[in-house]
Amino acid sequence: MEISVEHRTDYVYDLPFAHAVQALRLTPPSSRGQTVLSWTVEAPGIETAASHIDGFGNRVHLLTPPGSVETVSIVAKGVVRTEDTNGVVGSTGEIAPPAVFLRETGATRPDAAIAELALSAQHADRLSTLHGLLDAVHRRIAYELGATHAHTTAAEALRERRGVCQDHAQVFIAAARSLGIPARYVTGYLLIESDVPGAAHHAWAEAFTEDLGWIGFDPANGICPTDAYVRLAVGLDAAGAAPVRGIRHGAGDERLGVEVVVRQNQQ
Repeated sequence: MEISVEHRTDYVYDLPFAHAVQALRLTPPSSRGQTVLSWTVEAPGIETAASHIDGFGNRVHLLTPPGSVETVSIVAKGVVRTEDTNGVVGSTGEIAPPAVFLRETGATRPDAAIAELALSAQHADRLSTLHGLLDAVHRRIAYELGATHAHTTAAEALRERRGVCQDHAQVFIAAARSLGIPARYVTGYLLIESDVPGAAHHAWAEAFTEDLGWIGFDPANGICPTDAYVRLAVGLDAAGAAPVRGIRHGAGDERLGVEVVVRQNQQ
């Protein structure tokens, strides 16, 4: 199917900031199961932004918005053609080898409960283990908006047994890595009917098998990604795959607004 995406991020500051640098991971790649037909990123300073492909295969724009402003708006939009591959992404050609995605982070460090969950899902082969883990995380953690925050760790989310897609993905990743399976965090978009602002901005996990390569697993929904999903960026955890991440000097308090609209194009 063809999916149209518009992803708007608005920052409002109490005072004009003196200087800021933002890394934008807002350009989806063409890969197995998705072909980017058109895509643009609009932001103050985007014309002079440096651009590169990082070690994980993400297109990154390094943006320096002009100072002495109190608002910054970033809009990414385009059209992506998708097909259902049963979650199989295969080889994505990044520089980093799969073993890099065994690395723990503060957000994905497994504790005893995560290790126990992983062992409970273990089967004789890796693919069956990953599907068992998908089901285990989906059943163990209830989806509840507001139950966690951006800095909640996988261990904390499992302890509370509730969270959002970020938490489901990071628990799955932590558990997979505890079993020696490379796993990574994926941020992207989901074609979904919802009245919740930003609900179409979604997160899931990918894990590596020697025969199939990278495979997507969405423990928040208990399924492998379908043609309703658009992959945007990958990282070791949620912070590493964040669509917009940066630092600034000055400006006082910051208010953030995100609006994501995902629609199916009629063909």
